[in-house]
Amino acid sequence: MRRVLRTLAAATASACLLLPLAAAQSSATAATPSSAPAPLADPIGMTSGFYTDPHSNPAVWAAANPGDGRAAAIRDNIASRPMARWFGAWSGDIGAAVGSYVGAADAADKLPVLIAYNIPGRDACGGHSGGGAGTPAAYHSWISAFASAIGSRPALVVIEPDSLGDFSCLTQDRINERNAMLRGALAQFRDRAPNTWTYLDAGNPAWIGASTMAQHLDGAGVRDAHGFSLNISNYFGTGENTAYGNAVNGALAASYGYKKPYVVDTSRNGNGANGEWCNPGGRRIGAVSQLGGGGGAEMLLWLKTPGESDGDCGVGGGSAAGQFLPEVAYKMIFGY
Repeated sequence: MRRVLRTLAAATASACLLLPLAAAQSSATAATPSSAPAPLADPIGMTSGFYTDPHSNPAVWAAANPGDGRAAAIRDNIASRPMARWFGAWSGDIGAAVGSYVGAADAADKLPVLIAYNIPGRDACGGHSGGGAGTPAAYHSWISAFASAIGSRPALVVIEPDSLGDFSCLTQDRINERNAMLRGALAQFRDRAPNTWTYLDAGNPAWIGASTMAQHLDGAGVRDAHGFSLNISNYFGTGENTAYGNAVNGALAASYGYKKPYVVDTSRNGNGANGEWCNPGGRRIGAVSQLGGGGGAEMLLWLKTPGESDGDCGVGGGSAAGQFLPEVAYKMIFGY
């Protein structure tokens, strides 16, 4: 009942932000009872804001280093913000890991954002985050357990960042195999996590042309996803991303007859990009997670954790991808 009442209130409060969803729900309601489809998922309306992870890397570091002069700034400007949690082989039992995280968010009536990052041949071009499940069959089992652990609870899930951007480093057979895995992943969430919105990743404005990315998205099954994501772990400004997202949608509409909502990672784009993608200096945190944000984006989200390394490069020299670097985090708060 708590969620039903909140959903009714949220529907009024967020009508301007969710008009496409509301229109779709209205059409579904108009169907006769015998032919009406299942209600559309609305994880936004089911919750009271985004979940802030008390066990994120910056939160853990700040709690463990209270005497460090950087701790308060990192705690207040990064650790206290809603961010996505990434899941991969390092997560151990994926069902238990996802279930615990989503359960904590559900208990707080908040919306968790999760990133699945375990596809075979991951980061084929970049190499800093290489790895993934050993076989397509292993990936199917992993992503099935991931979706099952969410169950009927509300969530947002970004599926496999970079997976549609590094086709130049894959053979056609491997591209076909990857597309099949992504389509299979979407099917698992559709069947096992009905209140989850899924997003395929569409890279960033400087990587793949909009028409080509639209082709990649359609081939991977984005028609069956809620939408697509942009700028994950990158630094391009929000305006550049919305222009690109709108162009991708234009290409989807022209070639395939549909458009999709998209979200933008604003975690590290406060100063925009400087031409480097791997731990560039002088970057700054961007707009906090929010609905809308202007320019056409459905949401602005912190999908990368500020201060986590992109790999052994730039100002993160000597670090591993995903390692939390407090000095990088601290400087990113102030943009130097």
